[in-house]
Amino acid sequence: MNSSTVRPSYRWKSPKKPTRKPPKKRRKKGSKLPFGLTTKQLIWGILGLVAAGSLFLLILFVWATHDLPDPNALTSRDVEQTTKIYDRTGETLLYEIHGSKNRTLVSLEEIPDVVEWATIATEDQQFYKHSGFNPFRIVYGVVVGSLFKGRAQGGSTITQQLVKNAILTNERTVIRKIKELVISIALERQYSKDEILQLYLNEIPYGSTNYGVEAASQSYFGKSVTEITLAEAATLAALPKAPTRYLNNPDELDLRRDTILQLMANEEYITQEEADAAKDVEVQILSSVENIKAPHFVLYVKEQLVEEFGEREVEQGGYRVITTLDYEKQEIAEEAVLNGVEDRGDLYGFENAALIAMDPTNGHIVSMVGSKDYFSEEIDGAVNVTTRLRQPGSSFKPLVYAAGFARGYTPNTILYDALTAFPTDTGTYSPNNYDLSERGPVTVRKALQGSLNIPAVKMLYLVGVQPMLDFAETLGYTSFEDRSRFGLALVLGGGEVQLLEHTAAYGAFANDGVKHETISILSIEDALGEMLFEWEESEGERVIEENVARMTTNVLKDDAARAYAFGTGGNLTLPGRSASAKTGTTNDYRDAWTLGYTPSLVAGVWAGNNDNSEMNRGAGGSTAAAPIWNSFMRSALASVPAEAFPAAAIPITGKNVIDGIVETEAVVIDRASGKLATSRTPDNYREELICGDFHNILHYVNRSEPLGNAPPNPERADSHYNAWEAGVLRWIDAENASEDSEGSITQCDVPTEEDDVHTAANKPDIEIESPDNKEDIESRTLEVEIDASAPRGISRIEYYIDNVLVYVSSDEDEATFTLPSWVEVDRYKLKAVAFDDVDNSASDEIAIDVEVFAEKDAATIIDPLPSQSIDTTDTLAAYAVIVEVADADDLDALTVYAQNTVSNETQLIGSVSSTNSPYITISWADIEDGEYILYAELESDGDLSTSSFVKVVVNTNTESSGVFDLGADADPSEE
Repeated sequence: MNSSTVRPSYRWKSPKKPTRKPPKKRRKKGSKLPFGLTTKQLIWGILGLVAAGSLFLLILFVWATHDLPDPNALTSRDVEQTTKIYDRTGETLLYEIHGSKNRTLVSLEEIPDVVEWATIATEDQQFYKHSGFNPFRIVYGVVVGSLFKGRAQGGSTITQQLVKNAILTNERTVIRKIKELVISIALERQYSKDEILQLYLNEIPYGSTNYGVEAASQSYFGKSVTEITLAEAATLAALPKAPTRYLNNPDELDLRRDTILQLMANEEYITQEEADAAKDVEVQILSSVENIKAPHFVLYVKEQLVEEFGEREVEQGGYRVITTLDYEKQEIAEEAVLNGVEDRGDLYGFENAALIAMDPTNGHIVSMVGSKDYFSEEIDGAVNVTTRLRQPGSSFKPLVYAAGFARGYTPNTILYDALTAFPTDTGTYSPNNYDLSERGPVTVRKALQGSLNIPAVKMLYLVGVQPMLDFAETLGYTSFEDRSRFGLALVLGGGEVQLLEHTAAYGAFANDGVKHETISILSIEDALGEMLFEWEESEGERVIEENVARMTTNVLKDDAARAYAFGTGGNLTLPGRSASAKTGTTNDYRDAWTLGYTPSLVAGVWAGNNDNSEMNRGAGGSTAAAPIWNSFMRSALASVPAEAFPAAAIPITGKNVIDGIVETEAVVIDRASGKLATSRTPDNYREELICGDFHNILHYVNRSEPLGNAPPNPERADSHYNAWEAGVLRWIDAENASEDSEGSITQCDVPTEEDDVHTAANKPDIEIESPDNKEDIESRTLEVEIDASAPRGISRIEYYIDNVLVYVSSDEDEATFTLPSWVEVDRYKLKAVAFDDVDNSASDEIAIDVEVFAEKDAATIIDPLPSQSIDTTDTLAAYAVIVEVADADDLDALTVYAQNTVSNETQLIGSVSSTNSPYITISWADIEDGEYILYAELESDGDLSTSSFVKVVVNTNTESSGVFDLGADADPSEE
């Protein structure tokens, strides 16, 4: 006995005391079992079934294997014929897939160990242990594949793969699988494992016409397999699973190579350090494609053929394949891409572009340009960008708005373009617009055509991220499987998409909401002329409600709606033809997109760099991609009559915010009472307001039912409400503070009551008691005594000579001031005006006869002039106050003040010390609208004096329309 064998340990237990049970009834001899069978009948029945089953399996096995090929005949082959791929006419040959194999045999000793290890690690880790097949792999492939992939997956050993590729066909039937197992067992009995591995490495297809590792190494690396590196060996081992797919998709090939390297490390063929180092090596695959038209499209088609028929059948089967490609449009597309990159690439820093065009009425691909130059290794031209994942930028926004339309919103729905901090599970998200500006309340039409980011994020929130992803997958996107990766940034292009799928989704809009499966092959005939496949026209699948698609199209073709941001008549328009289009640019300038369509043609363009490097600032959808799109569409549609989109019906829902209505009214109110101004309201207390119901959309709608009743407590109904409302209030404050504001905006109800502080009852009383009327004044210093009172109290007394303000005092009884120098010997009118705290006023006046000649004033404000209106929008929000001093040599200091007549607050404008010039200029900065009294105080030789007084009115807003331009045109004219 083997000493290493461990005996099981048994622990004996004392028997339990038996318990008495009622005796079982014995079945009488010959009694019946269930179903009326006797025991003997049941046994014979089972034996009969086993025998019948065995006989059936034996017959099936004999029948399946009666015509098995000779496993020794590994070098015998059927006559190989080329597969030909044509355009849609069947006349232009795009590519001929050569059946003749490129094979160079090498012995196992010549093949490096890393090639063998890589192959075994990825294809058959139990290769040296099984006898031709691995039942566990077969069960795993069938069960797991059927459950998670939709069909049985391969569980073949290296031996089985050798049989499948060298002896049998690639048909997917149970009979072929039985044959494969039988021959595999036979091979294992006839050949050693090393011989089978050698046969496999010399026989297996590695893509194109390359069979065996030596031919593949020479073709792809330009050297013998004996010289290849670890990274190259893992790359070769990655190819046989799906050569065409991996050669067409370098990113997938690199990923599979890295997986194989890790498997080799796990199996201890190599160290982890060696695996990690090899993963960092960039492996260059040499292109061997020649005599090919539309190469990216042809290889895209070939990949589908291989998926259906297998690599060997496509390489040797002699198929005639008619594709959907319109070769005339393909040449137009290739020229547009090439010219677009060469004309603007240096300026904007991009070296590549791609274009896909489809017929939206049937899903046919009519043009596919995967790069500027397929054969350019410098730009990785062999990479087909139309099937690569790239971030779409704002070109994803139309899908989000369409999802919003499906929920009840319309192109007229109002969203606030105001900086907003969106609450998320990971913190706040605060997107900006591309120009860092804000535009307040805008319609969806204006937001989408101006490509505004903030309203777009709000629409995505209203729709919901998960429902939006569901909608996107309905449109055919396959890159949103990991839902946890996506949040509100999705609407700004935060989720990667394929240009091909993106264009197909736009095609659904072009086709009134009906999507067709993307089609590239019209028919396939075998070498004998038998039709293996023929495309049949279908009605497609409605994925978007008809009017939702039409509304989206209606907005995207509205050139006037994008004029405020991009001007009119640009590259998104086609003269004399209806066209809907949208651009997209990623924040870091790595991707530029333009997608657009007419009723019969949809095209998508990407521009950028294949290495994902940034383009120059200023590069984007409108500057890099749109010119290519425009050039292609103009030429491709040159012979097609102009077509019109079906008219959209823009719903009127009865909800103002959804129908594009902001209830506002321009009113003039009294600043003091907040009520409607009257004829008694002083000018400086009159304020024009744009008064309205300014709230974010969550104030009026429940996002789960936007057309339902408004939430009674919106701040509690939605977690985003307070953040969105704060953005609206902040925008209102910023708008009111802006020089360009068209009136003071406020959240308010229009007042219904009139000004009740500026009334006759509140009017002050004033009487000039001294000097007497027509009294002779024999001094330049005038002493005035008054009697003034008011129900609200006296705030100030203004004194005028011939209606020119000369002095201001707060004393209710008297004032003493020097007559200004322009008052000469003559009769003048002296007026005193009393004001209360809200500028209710009353005046009294007398005549005075001045008998004393004037002396020059110590200081005089000569600019601004008395009663001047200052427009700060014309003077850059500042004003130069000019003061003339009589004796500049004796001046020690001069200070200028401005007193606001409404608030009675006095503002220091500025001051200067001694100067040699009689004219002193002081800048009045941070000027705000209102009525002011300006004056200067000066100090000369220790004496203080005051200049003349000047009353001015400051207007910071010269125009006030009281109207918002929301861009809410119900429905622009249809062509």
